[in-house]
Amino acid sequence: MSDGPRSDILGVVLAGGRSRRYGSDKAFAELGGVSLVQRAARTLMPLVDRVVVVANDLDRHSAEEQTVRPDLVSGIGPLGGLHTAVAWAAEEGMRGAVVLATDMPFVPTPLLEDLASTLEPGAAVLPASRGPRGFEPLCAAYDVGCLPAIEAAIEKGDRAVISFLPAVDLRIVELARVSSYGDPDTMFFNVNRPEDHFRADALLAALRAAEPEPEPDEQE
Repeated sequence: MSDGPRSDILGVVLAGGRSRRYGSDKAFAELGGVSLVQRAARTLMPLVDRVVVVANDLDRHSAEEQTVRPDLVSGIGPLGGLHTAVAWAAEEGMRGAVVLATDMPFVPTPLLEDLASTLEPGAAVLPASRGPRGFEPLCAAYDVGCLPAIEAAIEKGDRAVISFLPAVDLRIVELARVSSYGDPDTMFFNVNRPEDHFRADALLAALRAAEPEPEPDEQE
């Protein structure tokens, strides 16, 4: 783990989805009084010196005083956001990017620190999960050496967000290690629909209830 924020890795909130299932831009939906995009940014801030947002609603995100840019290649879904994130890191002269989708509000900073700490040249470091893929490509660390593989997939018209992974050094952090940071089903919970937001409210309440009580003041 790092001793403080890293200057060699870019923190990127991926907020470019169209939110069709949610019905409005879920990046600005609030959870615990904080928008999802701000929650994601706050999760990344202890890890890196610089946090930016990839989103296509530039005016609204700019009004939130966020450094934001749209997908470099529009209309290709999450792969476009991931491509923009890694290209942005390369442009800044950084070694890689740690990305976090805005609709994953319960990912803890220490898990992202773990992913970043194991990043090697040309590698993609993804946490294992119990999801359909078995890992989470939108909560991950990518070395800038992944950029040619991402661009090759886009050039071929393969829009799957995992399309380029066979061409890079893929490293999956095993589920047992991921679970040391929390329940994977909670950490990787996605807010895709309004009913998911209700579930997220309940999860947040449960997490807060489970937090240890502050130590009493020892002074009389």
